[in-house]
Amino acid sequence: MSTAYRNRIQEFKVTLSEENINLKTLRELCFNGIPFEGGIRALCWKILLNYLPLDQTLWESFLKKQREVYSQFLKEMIIQPGIAKANLGLSREDVTMEDHPLNPNPDSRWNTYFKDNEILLQIDKDVRRLYPDMAFFQRPTEYPCQLILDPQNDYETLRRRVEQTTLKAQTVNRNRSGVTNVSSPGKALNLYPSNEYEVLPSGSEAHWEVVERILFIYAKLNPGIAYVQGMNEIVGPIYYTFATDPNSEWKEHAEADTFFCFTNLMSENRDNFIKSLDDSQCGITYKMESVYAMLKDKDLELYLKLDEQNIKPQYFTFRWLTLLLSQEFLLPDVIRIWDTLFSDQDRFHFLILVCCAMLILIRESLLAGDFTVNMRSLQDYPISDVHTILTKAKELQDNS
Repeated sequence: MSTAYRNRIQEFKVTLSEENINLKTLRELCFNGIPFEGGIRALCWKILLNYLPLDQTLWESFLKKQREVYSQFLKEMIIQPGIAKANLGLSREDVTMEDHPLNPNPDSRWNTYFKDNEILLQIDKDVRRLYPDMAFFQRPTEYPCQLILDPQNDYETLRRRVEQTTLKAQTVNRNRSGVTNVSSPGKALNLYPSNEYEVLPSGSEAHWEVVERILFIYAKLNPGIAYVQGMNEIVGPIYYTFATDPNSEWKEHAEADTFFCFTNLMSENRDNFIKSLDDSQCGITYKMESVYAMLKDKDLELYLKLDEQNIKPQYFTFRWLTLLLSQEFLLPDVIRIWDTLFSDQDRFHFLILVCCAMLILIRESLLAGDFTVNMRSLQDYPISDVHTILTKAKELQDNS
């Protein structure tokens, strides 16, 4: 470890030891990357994502309360419906029409239960393929949720719900457009294709199962948006950062802390996932066009070339912007980009600067390439050095 890096860690420690953390100083430090050592990155993200208050004296009581709230969500949205399902049929004479699974009322709890299963299947499908090039998400967590695994709770777990629903029903796939693709139940009989993660033995949980639970609770609490493909790519890096925290006191609560940080980040980013808002000023179309508007201002020649080739911003910036570049780079590089994004006061404007920088950095090949070559470059971005990209984005910001 170089002296400069050690000094940098020390600067973070000094800033984070203040009783009242100076957010401006912390943002400036984080902008150039946050050290992993000592759990500094995980702690800074919790502050930058507006989860932890700046007054450290409040942390202990605040965290205790938030983690209790999350436990309550688990009880209400997973355990209690699971108990009701497990008990169904044990005492048939007690089943009223209100409680009956065939009750046609759209507000009946069984109708809700079956709708939830559709969402759960989509989440399950996506989280089983989260960062397949890394072993982390397939591994068991050191801190499985005791509330979920408690043998005293005789209920239908999410794991069981997925297995039952996959066997009994058709597989439902809901994409961002709200289109529901239904495949035949025959295809669903091979529960876990070879490219998807296996379920671990009873009593242990893989990290992907924890991510599944976080997304399911989020979907239940936000019925207007529920779950849309791609959210798994946003929650993944946050959970990974918290679940690899070297400080075990924090690591133990990675699930609850990830849930609240993800919720806060989605409160700023959720409009990108709502199709009806696409063409509004807060929707994704406006943001995609902003990348080209900025490019036109910064590099007119390159803008005109892409325009002439009819390469629309939605062909590639849709994924860049909605998923915060999480699909364009390896996870450690995504995390480094997010250090800077989270530290910028106007993080989504800075994301547009990063996208513009990515275009300018490959301008020579784009100016020389035809439509096919250029589309390939934009959909499989050729530069892997994120430091170069962030430096260029900062340069564009300073010259604005």
